[in-house]
Amino acid sequence: MNPSAKPTFQLRGVHVAWAMAAFFATIISVNVLFTIIAIDSFPGEDVRRSYLQGLNYNDTLAERSAQRALQWRAAAGFSDQAGSPALVVQLMDARGAGVAAELTGQLRRAVADGQDRTLSFVSLGDGLYRATLPDLEPGVWDLRAEAVQGDRRFAIQRRLSWPPSTPR
Repeated sequence: MNPSAKPTFQLRGVHVAWAMAAFFATIISVNVLFTIIAIDSFPGEDVRRSYLQGLNYNDTLAERSAQRALQWRAAAGFSDQAGSPALVVQLMDARGAGVAAELTGQLRRAVADGQDRTLSFVSLGDGLYRATLPDLEPGVWDLRAEAVQGDRRFAIQRRLSWPPSTPR
């Protein structure tokens, strides 16, 4: 090797500038891509008109206080009878007796929009209610229901899984 020969490549300031520009362009592109994917995969609001609900938060606190005063309890879960999934809700008062009320609700998919189902409950007596759900997709679901008895209201919110997990 000849000591007086010049190397074929010399790192110059322009090369460093281009390398830094390429590095930051890559970082910015990946961040923009992740932001687009995040916005497309989650709509943002879980509850419609959440801003207005925030303005009326004192009303929400009063409703929750009235609900606690009722001392009602609710249990909810999926059942499988004759291959047809159903949602079963049991509504009890402070003594454990069944509560007769008008029950309405919605079953919402926890991971995606567009799969929400309006529930039509049938009273089975003694505070037990059932809603048949044909073709229920497996996965995690959020139950949001309301029991109304005269001027009393009781909100029910539960996260449920279908098919139900079996104990080990």
